[in-house]
Amino acid sequence: MIYRMHRRAFLAATTAATLAAPAVLRAAEPIKLRVSLDTAPSHPRNVAMVDYMAKLEKASSGELKGEVFHSGQLFADLNVSKALVQGQVEMAAPGEWVMTGLVPDCDMVQLPYFYGLPVEQTRKATNGKAGAYVSQQLEDKLKTKVLGAGLELGHQSWYSTKVPLDKFSAMKGLKIRSPGGAGISWRIKFAGGIANTTAWPNVPLALSQGTFDAFISSDESCNSAKLWESGVKYSYVDRQFLALYIPMVGSATWVKLAPAQQKLMTDLWAENIDAYNKGCAASQANARGILAKNGVKFFDPDARTLATTRTAMIEDVGTLVKDAKLSPEVVRLTKESL
Repeated sequence: MIYRMHRRAFLAATTAATLAAPAVLRAAEPIKLRVSLDTAPSHPRNVAMVDYMAKLEKASSGELKGEVFHSGQLFADLNVSKALVQGQVEMAAPGEWVMTGLVPDCDMVQLPYFYGLPVEQTRKATNGKAGAYVSQQLEDKLKTKVLGAGLELGHQSWYSTKVPLDKFSAMKGLKIRSPGGAGISWRIKFAGGIANTTAWPNVPLALSQGTFDAFISSDESCNSAKLWESGVKYSYVDRQFLALYIPMVGSATWVKLAPAQQKLMTDLWAENIDAYNKGCAASQANARGILAKNGVKFFDPDARTLATTRTAMIEDVGTLVKDAKLSPEVVRLTKESL
């Protein structure tokens, strides 16, 4: 009798352990975060996100594990916002300009008050109340979590294949590729160009085929895609606007995280964003040198020329606000930051 009781107890314990084992294993499995980027692995955004995910895995003791997909393997930035909303990907860092169709105030950085000025001028707005106002709209509209301050890719300027860009008026009549957004289209139209929206992964082929004559981008983006091989020869460096990538986690993923894990993600981003921005700035400087070595000719307008163009743009700011559907509130907050 005693033997049977011990045996029953043993079987009961074994059964309980067996039933509990899958739950324990499931709890031990890491939460996987797929990160969709449409730029090349050497691009500073990709470098920053790879570093962030590695730090996150280490800091979470393996509870959070990320995998970065480069070069549009999952989605182009033009489509990734929708993918986040639908839960097709866990994380992304799209440019503000591709989200203006859903949140028009993302075009805040296109306001001409920043044109041709140092990055610190834009940062007053993007890292202040105006930026916070836009981030809240993104979270509400896209049902995502914005991790923190945007990653500063750098200033955007003009590039062309056949037409020398030695003055602002050189853009007149050209077919010019836009990465998206009504604000950029307004600037192309202001310069007398014809806007053509093309997803970044398709730019090299489109350039080589003559789909457009010029485009707006940054030195590092041109370098990482080796666009001199696609015919890029000239650049007019007017520092039109500061391009920002917004780090976002889909809500379906965010709600699965424990509060401590959520805090870890936001804290870790805040701790590293300054270093990532410095890395982007260094990449831009290095990229210009590489582009120059590969035959790209740069024209740097002086401060007076930039000021003249900026003044003319500000006189037409009403058209931009109307075309981009910018809210009076974001315009007010931006002007107050300056």
